[in-house]
Amino acid sequence: MKIIRSLDEITAPFPKAVVTVGNFDGVHLGHQALMKKVIERSQATGGTAVVFTFEPHPVKVLKGKHLPLITPFPRKMELIAQQGIDVAICPPFTKEFAQIEAEEFISEILLKKIGMKEMVVGYDFAFGKKREGNIDSLKKWGKELGYKVHVVGPVVINGTIVSSTKVRELITDGEMERVKELLSRYYQVTGTVIKGKNRGGPLLGIPTANLKLVNEVFPKNGVYAVEVIYQDKTYPGVANIGFNPTFGNNALSVETHIIGFNQNIYGETIRINFVKRLRDEKRFNNIEGLKKQIQKDIEVAQIILRP
Repeated sequence: MKIIRSLDEITAPFPKAVVTVGNFDGVHLGHQALMKKVIERSQATGGTAVVFTFEPHPVKVLKGKHLPLITPFPRKMELIAQQGIDVAICPPFTKEFAQIEAEEFISEILLKKIGMKEMVVGYDFAFGKKREGNIDSLKKWGKELGYKVHVVGPVVINGTIVSSTKVRELITDGEMERVKELLSRYYQVTGTVIKGKNRGGPLLGIPTANLKLVNEVFPKNGVYAVEVIYQDKTYPGVANIGFNPTFGNNALSVETHIIGFNQNIYGETIRINFVKRLRDEKRFNNIEGLKKQIQKDIEVAQIILRP
């Protein structure tokens, strides 16, 4: 997949471009349905499958709010590429960009610059200055300017409409199995292994990898059965998200014990798939009590993660 970070990089329209526009944070099943339709139409017409997305998230720019992201930009691009998209266009989202009228965005950017012939949008799609680009106006302009509009309905899983807001809510509630249903994959965080307090191995006999994280949405504090991906291999593990109350910590940390793994991976990047929440984080009266509980957690995780 070709990634374009500036509209100036586009020197000629793409052949018969089929385009979907959105933030696509999470690349959940709703987003995947849009991209599937884009690919279906591009294959039918011999065209180019294009995703037009934004970085940073418009909410951060327009409202000054820090919206925790489900998928940091590199991960989002990776997931979009996995859908089979040909081109991802992601120009910097600025207040100036936000002032572009919806019709101008369609005519000058999507049609002239990108070469759009067909557009795929979700049932609740709206964009442009004051969100004036809604489905009715898109269809009206489509007739005038010569492009087709395809509207994809909501994706509903077990009575829940799939949305980035709902996915965020479930992650922060620790509902990892429901998150998987809406994403069609485990929720994953990525981080670099850093030096911790050096208590896991020496003190508990249970070495842990401490992470410097790049993700923004974190599962609820507690202990989780996880899959750890390192150098394209997957290992079972147990992760603790929280403050290590037994040791009186006041800083949030993510510590992961990789079961049956004893390599030195300081400075290395690992990925953690959150499979199931096992329990709340709690304070133990002594190290021995903590150690026994962690051993139990490992045993339970091994049963859950058994192939």
